[in-house]
Amino acid sequence: MKKTLLLTAVLAFAACSGGDWHDATLPAGERAALLLKEMTLEEKIGQMCQYVGPCYVPPDQGSPYKNIDASDENLGNPELAQRIRDGKVGAFLHVLTGEEAHQLQVLASESRLGIPLLMGIDAIHGNGLRAGCTVYPGNIGLASTFRPELMEKIGAETADEMRRTGMHWTFAPNLDVARDARWGRMGECFGEDPYLVSEMGKYSIWGLQGRDGDFAEGKVLACAKHLIGGGEPAGGLNAAPMDMSERKMRELYLPPFQAAVEAGVATVMAAHNELNGVPCHANSWLVEDILRKELGFNGFVVSDWMDIERLHSMHHLVPDQNEAFLLSVESGIDMHMQGDHYFESVLEGVRSGRIPMKRIDEAAGKILEAKFALGLFEDPIPPLPAQRGFPADAEHRRTSLEAARESIVLLKNDGILPLGSYSRIFLCGPNADSQTQLGDWVVPQEDDDVITVFEGLREAFPQARIDTLFFGGRVTGVDEAGLAQATSLARAAQLNILVLGDNSQRYSSFGRTCGENCDRDNIDLPGRQQELLEAVAASGRPTVLLLMSGRALGVEWAAESPSVNAIVNTWEPGQMGGQAIAEILTGAVNPSGKLPVTIPRNAGQIQCVYNHKHSQYSRHFALAEQGPLYPFGHGLSYTRFEYGEPTLSKTVIGPGESVQLRVTLTNAGPRDGAEAVQLYIRDEYGSVTRPVKELKAVQKPFLKAGESTTLEFEITPAMLACWGAGEKWEVEPGDFTVMLGSSSDDKDLNCVSLTVQ
Repeated sequence: MKKTLLLTAVLAFAACSGGDWHDATLPAGERAALLLKEMTLEEKIGQMCQYVGPCYVPPDQGSPYKNIDASDENLGNPELAQRIRDGKVGAFLHVLTGEEAHQLQVLASESRLGIPLLMGIDAIHGNGLRAGCTVYPGNIGLASTFRPELMEKIGAETADEMRRTGMHWTFAPNLDVARDARWGRMGECFGEDPYLVSEMGKYSIWGLQGRDGDFAEGKVLACAKHLIGGGEPAGGLNAAPMDMSERKMRELYLPPFQAAVEAGVATVMAAHNELNGVPCHANSWLVEDILRKELGFNGFVVSDWMDIERLHSMHHLVPDQNEAFLLSVESGIDMHMQGDHYFESVLEGVRSGRIPMKRIDEAAGKILEAKFALGLFEDPIPPLPAQRGFPADAEHRRTSLEAARESIVLLKNDGILPLGSYSRIFLCGPNADSQTQLGDWVVPQEDDDVITVFEGLREAFPQARIDTLFFGGRVTGVDEAGLAQATSLARAAQLNILVLGDNSQRYSSFGRTCGENCDRDNIDLPGRQQELLEAVAASGRPTVLLLMSGRALGVEWAAESPSVNAIVNTWEPGQMGGQAIAEILTGAVNPSGKLPVTIPRNAGQIQCVYNHKHSQYSRHFALAEQGPLYPFGHGLSYTRFEYGEPTLSKTVIGPGESVQLRVTLTNAGPRDGAEAVQLYIRDEYGSVTRPVKELKAVQKPFLKAGESTTLEFEITPAMLACWGAGEKWEVEPGDFTVMLGSSSDDKDLNCVSLTVQ
């Protein structure tokens, strides 16, 4: 998209061109400019208007989001159909049936110019808002694979399933850098580190859109969100204010968006929150100066769900909704997501002279160009579902299984894992046989399409008696009777397996404790799950704890108790999760996942991240253990990897020079396995204080037992640069420490010194 969305130049060219926008051989930008010349003002503003699918919020039923102030005004109203015929609607989101997508495009074909609609959906980790599509592990789990290239494969498969269900645009990837475990959207993100988030996001965009920017068949628009700073909200509450220095923004939160722009991302979504007192939906410095002029973004910017209205209702920035609409357009927001009255306000804003026609042409032109690039004008009306067939794909399910296997993180193991032979097992916990493993942004799936932990273990231990206690699948459902029953069954078993954690399912009737707008003031196990854990562990039988959640949970008691023999962080492993978990527990698969976030001991440690400043822990907590429960990058294996001493091709370099690092990695253990080798760099002294370490590169080789390999890393000037006191990116002369190892913990790292003259 970046190479084709050069609308200003194209508009000038089109003004003296005699081309025809129907000509599919012309570049998308040129066709958009030609079409704009034939459009009325009303039709142009119509392209900037997006509505939610009528079936998403049926008339008189309100919003399915019980904790979001969504409006169902005008939904299911015949006036909406007429607006489409009048060319006053440019896009829809959350069109949840193939029949609905078909009918809406038929309505659009009846408009004066027949401009097709852009169909968007939150395909966050697969097209999970459509039943039957593939559900991959949640993004925090995908980040735990430390394999960005896997995201390209998942993105391509997701795009394929979207297009086969009439969708063209996903509101993903989420590039928020998640720095607070209380925040419910941690599971939707790729972790706490800007490098890892950037890499996972970049490959995801390539998978969704393709690498050449031409949107080959089966590709969709990606959307980098949320610009910017929502992953560290005040009090852990979604949409809370964010105040931070420009240095912090540029070094921590902006790099993923820069990587997304360089990858050619077609769209960007603004964030709920305010930034240093200016809401992101009204922040022209952020959208125009930084995103467009500095980073070179040439796509269009969409609002988040009714967040323009919240400039008035939530932020109290402007006195009324009308002013909010006008300010958002002036600030660079090109499309309004869901709601009424926007069209009328913007129309009057242009007629009054406040909003220049050039601004409308820019916004509408970028949207039209995206539609041309997708090929919608040549194939606007999707066939009805009966003509398409069921979207499920066996190859995609295999990818989901592969991702689940690599996303699981072994946190603790006293040697009990992998499991041996057991004749009687007690499987306990609300997430043991539940679709909570699918995570957020997923509708209920057919039970036959989901392999739960119970089903996976039943397959792995066909001869064993498995006693169960699931508390109705409710994470807050543990009660006195359940505790008593669990105690009895635990004592009778040879092995106890508990599946505890959160529930992120937005359509669940079991009570959410995680996910969007579901934040908590602590990171404990919800309800009485901690009591359940202690009761089962007190049985004296071997006990394995599986943590299934979209956030980091502070399970300090379990980590330190000898009665809990192993802890496995499964995150939310998707539809094949039960099989992957059983394979990890039995040793059929060697765990290789690594933590993309630091796990604090408790909420009092927040903010707890690996790339903190030196002074953060110059003083200690009274009456509490220092340091995180589990560090960023941590993850155990069933084999043992040995690192040789890293060597640099040079230990002294000049300005602008790169240097090569080499290290030998050996699988010295009894099993084949993969190891995520992590390279960190610390700038020892600078014009501004620097973090104790920063992740700069990762390689994940697979080695057979006894096998060795030599890994090479190139350390570039960009990896050594900081936003210095001169308020620009530069490599400052001085000493650097290069660290290589299995986690961010100092004890897991080998170090070598580098000097920049």
